[in-house]
Amino acid sequence: MTLRDVVVLGLGIHGSAAAFELAQRGLDVVGIEQFESGHVRGSSHGATRMIRRAYPHPVWNDLVDRAYLGWDRWNLAAGRPFVTTTGGLYAHDGAPTLQGGHSRPVAEEERKTIAPSFAPPADFGVVHDPDAGVIDAAGALAFARAGARAAGAELRFGETVLDYSVDARVVTVRTSAETIRARRLVLAGGAWAPALVPQAASFFEVWRIVTLTVAAGQAVAQPPALGCFSVDLPEGLVFGLPEASGSGAKIGIDAGPVWNPDVPVAPPTDAEVRQLAELLGRFVPGIDTTQGEAVACLYTMTPDKRFVVGALPGTPEVVLASACSGHGFKFGPAIGEAVADLVTGVARPDLDFVSPARMEAHV
Repeated sequence: MTLRDVVVLGLGIHGSAAAFELAQRGLDVVGIEQFESGHVRGSSHGATRMIRRAYPHPVWNDLVDRAYLGWDRWNLAAGRPFVTTTGGLYAHDGAPTLQGGHSRPVAEEERKTIAPSFAPPADFGVVHDPDAGVIDAAGALAFARAGARAAGAELRFGETVLDYSVDARVVTVRTSAETIRARRLVLAGGAWAPALVPQAASFFEVWRIVTLTVAAGQAVAQPPALGCFSVDLPEGLVFGLPEASGSGAKIGIDAGPVWNPDVPVAPPTDAEVRQLAELLGRFVPGIDTTQGEAVACLYTMTPDKRFVVGALPGTPEVVLASACSGHGFKFGPAIGEAVADLVTGVARPDLDFVSPARMEAHV
C-alpha cells in the first residue's frame, strides 16, 4: 500500500489552505471532505468574511500579521485581490480594549467622519481599525482548492472518514472508499472536531449562528460611508460588514444554540430574521433590510475563544487545525502556512498560545 505524505480531513477554508500550502512544498497530499463541494453544512460557506487587526489581546498580533501577509501572498498568486480594505469601527460598553496595528479609540465626531453610516450606542467607546476589510470568502476557498490541485494535491469530496489510528509512526485512515496510510494526518474538520478528537470533545461546543445579507446597491452601506463594525451587546457580539465583493451588507450575532453538526443546520426563523434586520437598521439607519437573505452556519467554540492548532499531545503524527470560535476565516492562509510548517518540522513557538496541550487541563 502506498504511503502518502499527508492526509487532510476536512476541506473548509483551513483544510483547503493546508492542502494548498503543503502541496506547494512538494508533499504528496490527499484531502478528504465528507460532503460534496459547495455544501452549506459547516462554517466556510458564504460570500464574505471580515478581516481586522483590532484584537482584545496582543498575543494575537503576530498571527494577525501572518494572516495579512498570507492574503498578500494569495493575492499575488491569484493575480487578484481577495481583501477589500474598508476600515472598521468596533463599539464596546465602557472603555474599549481592542488593540493591534494602527487601531485606536476615536471620539464621536471623528467616528462620524470615518464612517457616517454607522450609529453605535451613544455611550459606547469606539475603536477605529483602518486596516479592517472584507474578504471574498467564496473566491478564496475556490482559489485554495484549485491551487492545491494545481500543485498536485488529490482532493476528494463526498467521502466519509470512518476512523483513524497511529501505529509505528504511520497514520492509517479508513474512509468509505478505501484505507489510506500516511506519515502525517491533519484534522481540519471544523464543527466535527469533537468527533475527530474524542478525548477532548468537551473542549469544543458547536453553535448554530444566523447571518443576514441585504440587497446590494445601497449607498448607505458602501465604503467609506460604512466599514466593518461590531457592537458588543449583552445578547452577544453584533458584527457587520459593508457592501463589498459584489455582496450586500451583512450582519450577525456571535451567539446561538448548541447544535449537533450531524444534524442539518435548521434554516433561519422569521423571528431571527426580524431581530437581525432590526439590529442592522438600528446601527445603520436608513438601510433597506426588506430584501435580505438569511443563512445559518456553525461556529465551533472553545472556552477561551482561541484556536487549537498544533500536534495532539503524545501523537506528533496528528496535527489539529481548529481555527474556530467565530473569527477564524481571516486566518486562512496563515493557518495553512502554520500546518505546513508543523507537518514539515518547522518550529512555531508563536503558536503556543493556541496549543492543543491546553485541552488536557480542561478534560
